Amino acid sequence: MAMRRKSLRIALIGWGAISRRVAELLSLRSAGSVSIVAIAKRDAAAATSLPANAAVVTTTEELAGLDLDMVVEAASREAVALWGEAALRSSRAFVVASTSAFCDTSLLDGLVRSAEEHGSQLIIPPGALAGVDALVAASALPLESVIHRIVKPPAAWRGTAAESLIALDGLTRAATFYSGTAREAAAQFPKNANVTVISALAGVGLDRTTVELVADPDVQDNIHVLKAVGAFGKLEIRIENKPLAANPKSSEMAALSLVRIVENHARALVR
Repeated sequence: MAMRRKSLRIALIGWGAISRRVAELLSLRSAGSVSIVAIAKRDAAAATSLPANAAVVTTTEELAGLDLDMVVEAASREAVALWGEAALRSSRAFVVASTSAFCDTSLLDGLVRSAEEHGSQLIIPPGALAGVDALVAASALPLESVIHRIVKPPAAWRGTAAESLIALDGLTRAATFYSGTAREAAAQFPKNANVTVISALAGVGLDRTTVELVADPDVQDNIHVLKAVGAFGKLEIRIENKPLAANPKSSEMAALSLVRIVENHARALVR
C-alpha cells in the first residue's frame, strides 16, 4: 500500500516582512502539505498575528522537541549565528535568507561542519536573483570574473551607508556610488546587498566577486544584473523585482524563493 507524503513541518526564524509574506503564500498555495509549527523570536511579545497553531519559541533549546523537517531564517545576520547550530541539530535543513552572515567565514565553516555532523543541510536560497543555478553549474569549470550590479530607487537606499556616500535627494540620473567586493558590500549594506553573498558563494567567492551599487531615480523596481565569464562561456542575466510591499529594501522575489525551497521539500515533483 502506497504511503501518503506527510505534511512538512517547518519553523520560521523571525516574524518580519519576509517571514509574514512566506507564511501568507504557503497558506494560500500549500495548505495541508506544509505546516508552520513555530515562530522563533527572542521577543515573544512582538510575535503577533501568527499562523494558526504556530507556537512561539524564544530559546534554541525549544526547537529540539518540535519534530521539524526544516527551519527557515528570515530575521537578521545575528539570528543566523544564534539559531543556526540548533536548527541544524533539530531539523533536516536550515535555510538562510540573511546570507550577509556568511561574510564571517568561521560562522559558515562552523555551520557546514554542524550540518555534516547531524546529517542535515545548510541551504542558501537564490533570494532576489535569477540564474544562480547556471552560475553554480558554470563554477565547475574555472571562472574568470563575476560582476553583480544592484540598481534601486533612491528611497530604497535611505537609512543605509549610501547616505554617507551620495546625496540621495535630488538625484536626476543613475549614479554608481559603490564598487567593491561582495564581502565588503554585504558587510556595509546588509539589508540591501545581502544577496551579493549568494552570487559570490555560487561563483568565485566573496573576495573575487565585484559588486556595483547604483541609485537610479528613474526606476521603481529592485534590479539585479549578474555577469560571469569563464571556461563555460559568458552569462548575463537581468531581473527586475517588485519591492516587498512591507519593506522596500527587500524584493518580493526574496520571499518567493523561500516559498519555492519549502514547497520543493514538500512535493513529489521538484522544479
